[in-house]
Amino acid sequence: MADTSGTATAENVAEHDGDDGVRRRDFINIAALSAAGVGALGAVYPLITQMAPSADVLAESSTDVDVSAIEPGQAIKAVFRKQPLFVRRLTPAEISAANDTPTGSLRDAESLADRTKEGHEDVLVTMGVCTHLGCVPLGAAEGEDKGEFGGYFCPCHGSQFDTAGRIRKGPAPTNLEVPDYEFTSDTTIRVG
Repeated sequence: MADTSGTATAENVAEHDGDDGVRRRDFINIAALSAAGVGALGAVYPLITQMAPSADVLAESSTDVDVSAIEPGQAIKAVFRKQPLFVRRLTPAEISAANDTPTGSLRDAESLADRTKEGHEDVLVTMGVCTHLGCVPLGAAEGEDKGEFGGYFCPCHGSQFDTAGRIRKGPAPTNLEVPDYEFTSDTTIRVG
């Protein structure tokens, strides 16, 4: 009887050692794969981070503009992402004229409300780039030609925009672009 129990014990020990061997192999496999993963991450990380924008690009990703000094009927030029940005404070007459223009008569149908922020309908923010071939329209500075519609005039090919920056005449296919912006206070906007 002692022999039988001794044999059974030896078999149990052999099975137990086999279980430990599988566990050790699993641990070695997991450790090797983890080391390979960390090594791959160490090799790929510099490649990924070099594609991130540099500090000077991040600095230009948004622009703050103080609109408190802009008088009704006046426009200013600023720079956003190395392109001109026009910020115009509309007069009540300009707002009325823009609202009275039927959007169905426009090539690129947008109302003034579509192009301004609620509560700040008198402040129009547009990119200062003609949508025809990328020239900079006139009309943002004092004394510049504003065209027939009192907004902006592109000297390159004669596109004319109204005070809401909507194309009214000429080859430009669409209105002046309104960038993403928000009012951070009653007197300051953040573009971008």
